[in-house]
Amino acid sequence: MKILVCISHVPDTTSKINFVDNDTKFDTNGVQFVINPNDEFGLTRAMWFKEKQGATVDIVTVGGKDTEPTIRKCLAIGADTAYRVDTEPLDGFQVAKELAKVAKDGEYDLVIAGRESIDYNGGMVPGMLAKLIGANFINTCVSLDIEGETATAVREMDGGKETIKTSLPLVIGGQKGLVEESDLKIPNMRGIMMARKKPLNIIEPLSSKTHTEAKSFRKPEPKGEVTLIDADNLDELIDLLHNEAKAI
Repeated sequence: MKILVCISHVPDTTSKINFVDNDTKFDTNGVQFVINPNDEFGLTRAMWFKEKQGATVDIVTVGGKDTEPTIRKCLAIGADTAYRVDTEPLDGFQVAKELAKVAKDGEYDLVIAGRESIDYNGGMVPGMLAKLIGANFINTCVSLDIEGETATAVREMDGGKETIKTSLPLVIGGQKGLVEESDLKIPNMRGIMMARKKPLNIIEPLSSKTHTEAKSFRKPEPKGEVTLIDADNLDELIDLLHNEAKAI
């Protein structure tokens, strides 16, 4: 089984967010970038298929040379080959088209993407990618098993979970739950050394046309002061809601 894992290079969740150029661009100064957490669950599940079922695991990223430390980390975790599409990711459709070309050329049985990246939270790429390559698609996937050409997956839905059977080729949008957090892999020294010798292929982009443009960014307003009220003091709570908040 050939598996392709799509990797987003995203700011660490503890990063301080600022913007430059008249609030039109994200300020990357001093920001630590990491593997998108949803993708990390997917990569770990792919490594399970490699270890238990003999799958091959490639990874692909759309981005500039600055993404290569993240790519090398994926190789150190155990991915066999990496592809970097050498263009700036500008919108979901452009990224999906670039990923689709790599997926088609490699004739992968399974493509694993995170259900969304944690920087823009668009959640569009996996579904568009599946459509572009003509594969089945399961989003918000929290469990995946494959036997032959048949995949059995569990996805989260409003109010519960749904078990689905489908056939390969398949694209999933994975998330937390696809593997246990305790199973997430940390590169060891041997893996880091081996990653230096693994192929990292640079691919020219398709020059896909973008359909959206970010005009400007704005941080949320600072939270206002709060008034703490004793849990037993309902009279004061009602008075404040009525006379100050005008909520009742």
